[in-house]
This record gives sequence, C-alpha cells and structure tokens, in this order.
Amino acid sequence: MGKVAVGIAVVCGVAVAAAAAVVVHRRKEVGEMVKVMEIVKDFEEQCATPVSRLKQVSDAMIVEMHAGLASEGGSKLKMLISYVDNLPTGYFDSFPSFIKHEYYAREGLFYALDLGGTNFRVLRLQLGGRGRGILNQQFVEVSIPPNLMTGTSNQNLLNSLLRKARIMNHILVGRGSLVLPSHSCDANIHCFWHTSSGQRLLHNDAVGQDVVAELTEAMERNGLDMRVSALVNDTVGTLAGARFVNNDAAAAVILGTGSNAAYVEHANAIPKWHGPLPRSGEMVINMEWGNFKSAHLPLSEYDLEMDAESLNPGEQIYEKVLSGMYLGEIVRRVLCWLAQEAAFFGDTVPPKLKVPFALGTPAISAMHQDTSPDLKVVSNRFKDLFEISNTSLQMRKVIVQIATLSTRGARLALAGILSILRKMEGIRSRTEKQRTVVAWTADYTNTIQNTLSTDVLALELLSLPLPIHGITRDD
Repeated sequence: MGKVAVGIAVVCGVAVAAAAAVVVHRRKEVGEMVKVMEIVKDFEEQCATPVSRLKQVSDAMIVEMHAGLASEGGSKLKMLISYVDNLPTGYFDSFPSFIKHEYYAREGLFYALDLGGTNFRVLRLQLGGRGRGILNQQFVEVSIPPNLMTGTSNQNLLNSLLRKARIMNHILVGRGSLVLPSHSCDANIHCFWHTSSGQRLLHNDAVGQDVVAELTEAMERNGLDMRVSALVNDTVGTLAGARFVNNDAAAAVILGTGSNAAYVEHANAIPKWHGPLPRSGEMVINMEWGNFKSAHLPLSEYDLEMDAESLNPGEQIYEKVLSGMYLGEIVRRVLCWLAQEAAFFGDTVPPKLKVPFALGTPAISAMHQDTSPDLKVVSNRFKDLFEISNTSLQMRKVIVQIATLSTRGARLALAGILSILRKMEGIRSRTEKQRTVVAWTADYTNTIQNTLSTDVLALELLSLPLPIHGITRDD
C-alpha cells in the first residue's frame, strides 16, 4: 500500500511539474508577445504620417524647391533645368526642342533603354498614328549581376546587359535610333554617368565618363546598327510619355529602386535661368527629389541605422523612405529586432534573416496584399526566404502589420506631389472642374487615392505600368 501511495505521489508530482512547466512556458510566450507588440507599436508611432505631419513635409519641400530654383547648390533639391520646354500634345505633334523632329513620326517602331538601380530595361513600342496610340509593346528586364555592379569596366557591364537582352527577347535588333533615359542629364551638353542611389552601379572610374560614347561603343561591339539620338532624364521622359497619353499631365513621379519627380514650371519662376525665356513660357524641372531632407520626415530608429550603414549616409533620405530598394530592408531590420529582443521566431535569430536586403519589396507587397484567412502567402514567403516554417497565425498578423510600412511611403510621396502642385499653383480653387493629372509608376496608387480628399484637390493618378521614359523611330 505504501508503495502504491508513493507511486501515486510521484506521478502526481511529475504531473504538477509538467503543468507548472506549461504554465511557465505560456507565461513566457505571453510576455514575449507583449514585448513584440510594444516594439511594433513604437515602430508605428515613429513612422506615423498624420495629415499635420504631411503638411509640414510639404511646406518644407516647397521652401527647398524655391531655393533650388534660385541658384545652383542653394538647396538639397537640385531642381535641374531639363531644357525641355515643349512636351507632346498626345499625337507627337510637338517634341522637346533639343530633339530632331524627323525621328518622331506619328507611327512606327520606337525604342527606349533604361539602366536603373538594379535592372536593365529595354522597351519597344509600335505607335499607330493619330488617335490610335500604342498598338503593341514589348518589354524585357534584365537583372544586373552583383559582380558587374562593382566591376572595373563599364564595357563589361554594357556588353553583358545588351547580350542578355537579345537572348531573352529579340526586340533589340535591326537598325534605328534610341532614346536613353539618364539619371543625370542636361540637354544640349554632354551627359555623363552619374549614380545617386545607394548601390554603386558603375565603377568609380566611370563616373564623369560620356554615357553616349560608352553605349555607342558597346552597341558596335554587339553588332547593333543603332545610334543614340537623345539622352533624357528618365522622369522627364516619363512626363513626356504621359503627355502622349493625357494632355493634362503636369508632373511625373517614379518610385522604383529609387525615386524622383519632374514637373512643368513657369519659366519666369526660375531665377537661375539666365537665357532667353522659351517661347512656350514653360520649362520641365527635374527635381531630383530623392535627396530631400527635413526634420519633419518620420524616421524610425531602423531608418537611421540603415542610413548610417549605407554607401551614402546622410544622402537621399527622402528616397530611402519611399523607394523599393529600402522598404524590405527596414521591415527585415524590425523583424530581426523582434527575434533578438522578444524571441519572435524562437530562441535564436534565423540565420537567413540576418542577411542584409534578404527581404525584397516584392515579397513585402505580396504579404501586404495577402487576403487569405490564414495568411498563407506570408507563411510561404517566410518558408521560402528564411526557412521559417513554424509561424503561427498571430505571428503572421504581426508580420503583415509591420509590412504596412508601405503606407508611410505612399503618404510621404503624396506630400511631395502636393508640394509640386502647390508650387505650380495647381490648387487655385475647390471647384470640381479643377483637375491635375500626375503620371505615376508605382504600386502606391490605391493607398494614395484613399488618402486624397476630394474637397481639397481633384487629383488623378495616371498609372504607367511600363517605364515610358523615351521613344524614338526605328527606320
């Protein structure tokens, strides 16, 4: 009997210990989740963009716009004069004065090349003439290999990209002329390689080299009987392309690996312009707004940490809170902190989560749009990217909550757009007839439309799914 009692006591003791362990474990989990939510709440507060904050950002940007138009180097915003004073009317009846009109017939095949932050793009359009618009378009995008980003030869980079584009899609063939978008170009003078984004796309020895000569040599090496007929800033080209689609387009915004904006300014409102005023009375301004910086920008500790570790600390701050190059990295850093401080993924930080830029913006966008009841997209992405397969539904909801960081970028981009419209006096009345069209190449459209108030401004976003940066005739 005594042995039975002892046995029962031992069993009960083990059960009590097990139950106690479960209670302790659950308390630990609850405590960790409380810590997780505290970190997430703090992050959201640091990134908050109330209307009052957006107005402060807009006011600060307008001040910088005026300073940049007044003198060279007078502002973080370069406010570059594009020398484009005449935009298309919708049927290619009018083109920038620095481009020969014979290359721009109303119908035919036209090419554009774009060397972006992480990709090389080739666009080929078939225009149908008056009233027919774009009949056909082909588009190929080639990722730039990391070894070529930091290589010692631009020719190696260009040769490789041109060959890849031809292999992937036979659209870069035959004879003709090209329009090459540039991220740093003044018309009617030589244009040079320049990089302002966080990644070095070109070797240091290449900065300052003539981009037209470099590309021409690369095309000759690859048997392409083409020549560059114009070199235009990609955002200015987007505005021109938007005018072909909609005559009311007054500005263009690009949000990709980097970010920039261009708009139509009154020529007499540009103090640093010293030549005769253009006949049109207008001038397209390339803002280079990525370098805008203000104390009113809602920067989190993760933004500041990433900026300090970037290749260009203290520069391109506005771009770093808007563009796709950095969005995923900020989310990754928040998740790493959750893993480290609150054991979000268990006792150890997943090794692959520690890799900088391992979480790309496409993944963030996909997770943000996950409407499945169990957030299956989020689960699959983390399993594929980080080999994390044990996420609970509660964890996945937290991840989606953090991924809404894209809302901050959308609202700050809207603040920039409103700065442009206010500067160009686009808001003169509150009548329903007032309308401004902004060309838009990003996925923020829905968020911005939800932010807009129709009793303040009638703003239409003209979404451009492909980078219509520039086009030219294929004879």
